Amino acid sequence: MPNENKSKMPHEGVYVRLQPSQIHGVGVFAIKDIPKGTHIFPDDDEELVWIQKRVLARLSAEERKLYDDFCIIRGDLYGCPQSFNKLTPTWYFNESSAPNMAADSDYRFYALRHINKGEELTVDYASYSDQPEHSTLDRR
Repeated sequence: MPNENKSKMPHEGVYVRLQPSQIHGVGVFAIKDIPKGTHIFPDDDEELVWIQKRVLARLSAEERKLYDDFCIIRGDLYGCPQSFNKLTPTWYFNESSAPNMAADSDYRFYALRHINKGEELTVDYASYSDQPEHSTLDRR
């Protein structure tokens, strides 16, 4: 049944899209201006799953790479989505030494400054995640 403006449209509350990045592979880009302080993923409230590092030793190299590339690392814990099939744009931020995004204590991302439409959104990985031991990403 068609949406007759009775419910929220899928684009409402969406600030970004994925597209090729000049920084690294795929990046997150603003599709509209984003005011300073805006939490840009208000609907992304899925609880993280925390996995012990020692459990990852049993995985294949390709499975382990998912954890190194797409998890928040805190000591011996890897925080990840409940399924890697559910990766949202949040997991595709590229890193910058002068980021325009930051994460709060609940890993909700917000704009550090006004971000213009078309601009790539970047973070400082070290502000919320440790460096993985084995990764193809430069998370310095």
